[in-house]
Amino acid sequence: MTALDLSSPVAVVGTGTMGQGIAQVALVAGHPVRLYDAVPGRAREAADAIGARLDRLVEKERLSGADRDAARARLRPVDDLAGLAGCSLVVEAVLERLDVKQELFRELEGIVGDDCLLATNTSSLSVTAIGGALRVPGRLVGLHFFNPAPLMPLVEVVSGFATDAAAATRAYETARAWGKNPVVCADTPGFIVNRIARPFYAEAFEVLESRGADPATVDAVLRESGGFRMGAFELTDLIGQDVNESVTHSVWQSFFQDVRFTPSLAQRRLVESGRLGRKSGRGWYDYGEGAERPEPHTAGQERPPAHVVAVGDLGPAADLPALIREAGIPVREEDQRGERDGAPGACLVLPGGGRLVLADGRTSAELGDAVHFDLALDYRRATRIALSASPRTAPRTLAEATGLFQALGKKVSVIGDVPGMVVARTVARIVDLAYDAVARGVATEEDVDTAMRLGVNYPLGPFEWNRRLGRTWAYGLLDNLHRRDPSGRCAPSLALYRHTHATDEREGTP
Repeated sequence: MTALDLSSPVAVVGTGTMGQGIAQVALVAGHPVRLYDAVPGRAREAADAIGARLDRLVEKERLSGADRDAARARLRPVDDLAGLAGCSLVVEAVLERLDVKQELFRELEGIVGDDCLLATNTSSLSVTAIGGALRVPGRLVGLHFFNPAPLMPLVEVVSGFATDAAAATRAYETARAWGKNPVVCADTPGFIVNRIARPFYAEAFEVLESRGADPATVDAVLRESGGFRMGAFELTDLIGQDVNESVTHSVWQSFFQDVRFTPSLAQRRLVESGRLGRKSGRGWYDYGEGAERPEPHTAGQERPPAHVVAVGDLGPAADLPALIREAGIPVREEDQRGERDGAPGACLVLPGGGRLVLADGRTSAELGDAVHFDLALDYRRATRIALSASPRTAPRTLAEATGLFQALGKKVSVIGDVPGMVVARTVARIVDLAYDAVARGVATEEDVDTAMRLGVNYPLGPFEWNRRLGRTWAYGLLDNLHRRDPSGRCAPSLALYRHTHATDEREGTP
């Protein structure tokens, strides 16, 4: 099954920001496009807005004047649904209410031909449930674009329980012909991106609610150490706290209140107070005129340690000994032999006898005179590292740990003794949900990685990230978190357990 022919008319129902964006994508690809909105006059306003954006594309030399004129000639607003007769594809981008979408598609079935492909842009509703109201549910498919649709490359192609394979294939090939990167997804709450991305927000909120760090510090650590484009607090302010919480709540409810997707009470209070983010002028941050952005916690300058002993295999932090040597600090490496002063595991031993341990789901207090350091996407390129200490940590140990990373050119943020810290717990939970989704037939590993990179701009897809971390790291961290909080919120999935404990003749291959 091939993509729709460019002569085939495409209709978009609903002319908000997303509807206009989808219409522009189809229009620039070369299709005749019809616009409809239930509010009188909105379709014509949307056509004018799309025309203005085409003008800007010409100004930026991304579209020729001739192509713009041809596109404008192919764009036609209509005053009623009957004007969509003869279309080969109808994409709806209306209110996220099941009854509204079902009624719309029932009406469309009486207007368009039986060979017309119907698509919903829903981000939170069941494609199966929407199709359940149709006479021919096999032709309904999910086409989930990301905002802004003309710029974001990802489209999730979602098959409901009754979706015909031919319909899904045609939708996939059409999205690809439009210049998008489509991924195939089963009809599951949140599809790929909104399902697997939940921990990015949830773990940041958990650190806040645990009084481990303030929003500015968490955001800085996620960006500068984790390699994420934005931190969770600033991103939810951009999305809209009400929108982000609504998606989280929908996924949680759709999974029958699965504890892994539990919404945040702190975010609920923010929404209740009307602090919805940038659009209301205040969310986690104040966007009012003259408001100053709070600075992340950054430790004062400390002297670097005179030397360091690297004990055992540091796993994801294996680059540190070389970086420390490059900074002019002598490093002696020792094999790991059982427990060292009662604390098992690889570590960096500081001159005062204290230990630096990569975040592993334990608290620093459990390790005695020790400091945890957070995971980094790339320890050479990271510009900030988070450390966590406890009352059992000697002041000298924290000072030496701080000075060590400062000697490597990093800013240091000291946070509370939160097991798993910030980046480590976030990445481990994202990896776990990715393995669980693939094991349940939601999508392939390749499509999951593509979706998370292109849909939410993660620096790596979860499977690629886990290959870098090593087979056992994510599972080990989550297992430690689960032992300390047996509610099940951070319990590693059976899929990740199987992956971690699978045998492989290539020892150490994740």
